[in-house]
Amino acid sequence: MSDYHLPVLLEQSIEGLVANPHGTFVDVTFGGGGHSRAILQALAPDGRLVAFDRDADALANAVDDERFSLIHEDFRYMKNFLRLHGVSRADGILADLGVSSHQFDQPDRGFSTRFDAELDLRMDRRQTLTAADLVNSASEQELSTILRNYGELPNANRMARAIVQARLEAPIHTTFELKNVLQSLVPRNQENRFYAMIFQALRIEVNGELEALKAMLAQAVDILNPGGRLVVISYHSLEDRLVKNIMKTGNFEGEVKKDFYGNPLSPLEPVTRKPIIADESEQAANSRSRSAKLRIAQKKQPQTN
Repeated sequence: MSDYHLPVLLEQSIEGLVANPHGTFVDVTFGGGGHSRAILQALAPDGRLVAFDRDADALANAVDDERFSLIHEDFRYMKNFLRLHGVSRADGILADLGVSSHQFDQPDRGFSTRFDAELDLRMDRRQTLTAADLVNSASEQELSTILRNYGELPNANRMARAIVQARLEAPIHTTFELKNVLQSLVPRNQENRFYAMIFQALRIEVNGELEALKAMLAQAVDILNPGGRLVVISYHSLEDRLVKNIMKTGNFEGEVKKDFYGNPLSPLEPVTRKPIIADESEQAANSRSRSAKLRIAQKKQPQTN
């Protein structure tokens, strides 16, 4: 499991999640199973854990425990698949977002800019759309919007134009071909950061990551029992903003809405005022933890007036 993916903020996330060891819990990003194994260790014999992962590679890490179930599906369909497995309510839901170490380290997946591989970037290889399809078929305006909104790149327009001009000569099939097309537009000594932003933007679009996250978070609010915990680890501002807003206000826009009596309408209440970040020792041992932000919220008890 540790070779597949080293779990981030493990102790803090489990401590924040498992308030009721006899309850039912959901790990929507199973991956290497690090968080799931820690949850199972914290559960009583009558506790239950259901996990999700849309990457078939993660299935090999399934835990042999009668309290555990692993569902090979996108977490955007969490509510429906939980019902199929006899679960309608949960006492805690955990999400460790982003790309696993295993996915980055598999050259053929195209997630890493270190390897010359097919421009794939699919988290679920059952889907047909790849990053190469996107790069070679999207319009200049569409590519510019993707790079600007999901990569937060200041020169997104110029990058999109360069891609469209280059593919007129020959299709762009590999990671290195894309890097070569954009090389002149990447600031010197900032290559790694800019290429990471470019590939992040394409990955988010290919996998519909933000739409899936919003769907999962909205369903989590409905599924959680009163007092249940939502624990989310995010790795970039686009994810973290959605998580922070729904935990604080109950909507993705961050608008505070109140009822007739002046009570906030948010069904969740943040457990910690600020996000939890990894300490220096964890950041030194696991570079992925450096950008991680852990947020925890609790489902409010029904109000009576």
